[in-house]
Amino acid sequence: MPTAKPTHSFKTPCEQCPLRPLPHFREFSRDELEFVSKFKRGELAADAGATILVEGAHSAHLFTVLSGWGFRYKMLEDGRRQILNYVMPGDLIGLQGTIMGEMQHSVEALSPVSLCIFERDKLMSLYIRHASLAFDITWIAAQEERILDEHLLSIGRRTALERAAYLIAFLFERGKKLNLFNGRNLIPITQQHIADTLGLSIVHTNKTLKKLAARDLIRWQERGCEVLDGEGLKQMAGWEGLREEKRPFV
Repeated sequence: MPTAKPTHSFKTPCEQCPLRPLPHFREFSRDELEFVSKFKRGELAADAGATILVEGAHSAHLFTVLSGWGFRYKMLEDGRRQILNYVMPGDLIGLQGTIMGEMQHSVEALSPVSLCIFERDKLMSLYIRHASLAFDITWIAAQEERILDEHLLSIGRRTALERAAYLIAFLFERGKKLNLFNGRNLIPITQQHIADTLGLSIVHTNKTLKKLAARDLIRWQERGCEVLDGEGLKQMAGWEGLREEKRPFV
């Protein structure tokens, strides 16, 4: 499996960041933007299937996803995989390795991904000089915990049909807020990704997705899952959807 490597080139100045105009994110102050521009060390480009971070590794960097889709996962010794969560533009990855010394999970690109690179050794200066940005990082960590709570509830208490509907609805809502679909509501996941997220066999997953398709909620495509009825998926899952609030990013 290919591993993504930093390019240390600046293709996207922070002042021209494509995430900043999105209403989903809060605005930076001038001082915050100046600090983040200096904090950023370069960018990283990863192809679909590339490993961005590896469990057990000591990474010298933090990353903010600039574009594309990815996922966090853990592996058992026999090769079984559990996908923990999905990463999209604005998400911060590598913080766990910064705080705990090494990564406790791996991160892989689902689609071509670009990321902003930050040196973890400079993170303390952010906490010292910009309390607002330090709060943002705390907010991002708390948000990740909240999402994992919902995922655990889904795996533990929802039926297989409800689990699949929730996962697809969750990814669809996040993707919509980030303008990731470009006219086609196609989520770049395979049935194996869904099985590894929900803790189901590939056979059970296939049967479950066919039930969602029979209800005209989704259509399975060669390169992903096309969402036909996001509201119907939420109703099937008994999920109210994402909160309407501005979120920070670094």
